[in-house]
Amino acid sequence: MDAIALLKADHKMVETLFRRFERAGRNARKMKRRLVDQIVRELAVHAAIEEQVFYPTVRSKGGKLEEMILLALEEHHVAKWTLKELEDLPPDAERFEAKVLVLMETIRNHIAEEEREIFPQVRKAFTPAELKAMAQTLIVAKRAAPTRPHPRAPDTPPGNLVAGTMSAVLDMGKDAVQALRRRRTPKAKTVQPQATSTAPGAESVLTH
Repeated sequence: MDAIALLKADHKMVETLFRRFERAGRNARKMKRRLVDQIVRELAVHAAIEEQVFYPTVRSKGGKLEEMILLALEEHHVAKWTLKELEDLPPDAERFEAKVLVLMETIRNHIAEEEREIFPQVRKAFTPAELKAMAQTLIVAKRAAPTRPHPRAPDTPPGNLVAGTMSAVLDMGKDAVQALRRRRTPKAKTVQPQATSTAPGAESVLTH
């Protein structure tokens, strides 16, 4: 698996969660809350690894790719504020449903732009070996990524690497508290990420 395939797999998982939310009944509030919890987590991790690994590496090529990445970073920034608002918003809140629908529209547009415009240019700019090595770096980054949105934190290296480590530790505590709080709530079916493995000796193509 190369970097683009890995990121597309993340996109597919998020879209699956979106569709499950859309299919949930009007009164399935607890299920929708659990789905949103997973959406927040998946998007927070995905944004973090793109900002820590994929975007800086792609920006190193300069030119049109750098312009595309700057736009993508701004789209991340806007989405993270919505994710932050959704973190603890009760599912019976007046604007809960509307806020999730706006988030889905924003993310779907962002994904479409990445897959239609950025990814094809990246395939041209990097060799297959470089993309495979980048995938291994993304996998490593995913294991230590923050699980919640942090819109005020830096989104470019080196600041986001330092902030990301600290945020990930704090998020572990928050996740534990949230799990205890919602333990007795009926669980919505979750989407399991595709298994990935780290190839020994893979080198990072991350550049700062």
